[in-house]
Amino acid sequence: MGKGFGSDAVALHRAGELGLPASVVTIGAFDGVHRGHQELLRQTITAAQRRGVPAVVYTFDPPPKVYFGQAEALTSLAEKLERIATFGPDHVIVAGFDRVYARRTAADFIAELQRLHPHEVIVGEDFRFGACKSGTARALRHHFHTHVLPSVRCSAGEIVSSSRIRALRRSGLAAAAAALENWKDVLAAPPANRPSQLEVATP
Repeated sequence: MGKGFGSDAVALHRAGELGLPASVVTIGAFDGVHRGHQELLRQTITAAQRRGVPAVVYTFDPPPKVYFGQAEALTSLAEKLERIATFGPDHVIVAGFDRVYARRTAADFIAELQRLHPHEVIVGEDFRFGACKSGTARALRHHFHTHVLPSVRCSAGEIVSSSRIRALRRSGLAAAAAALENWKDVLAAPPANRPSQLEVATP
């Protein structure tokens, strides 16, 4: 059952709006919010709860690959936010990915993250940031305690990725694509074993 605009709701922000005295942050396109993304969300929220600080999800709309014409989005922004909110972060930041944003340097992005005062930043192995993908996890480590999660693999050993899901859909293998997204299992889990579904609320 979704929660309303009370203290337990997820707060939605545009890039640059949010400042926090402490946090744990995960960053990514989260296109499809598939099994790999779900592990990022779980690890981030667990780390935030352990530290007693807010959990922040930083994402992009549209996903960079979609903006550059390299792919089609797996989900709408509304569905992506709904899926992220299922895991119960405290804040979601949506950066409008446009021509101006795409020109931001890695230093610009790090400066924005510093406003969140993250105790920990959690990203996937393929995470890059800044113009021309100039920023890497190594660059993040110069400024923040950074945890890079290994890629999640399916039972066949292939990496779970948005690109793989798109390829399966194009091949007509909808069931295989859905298995990588894993939403049937997430929503079918008993309430005690999965996060509450929250409404995304603008503060």
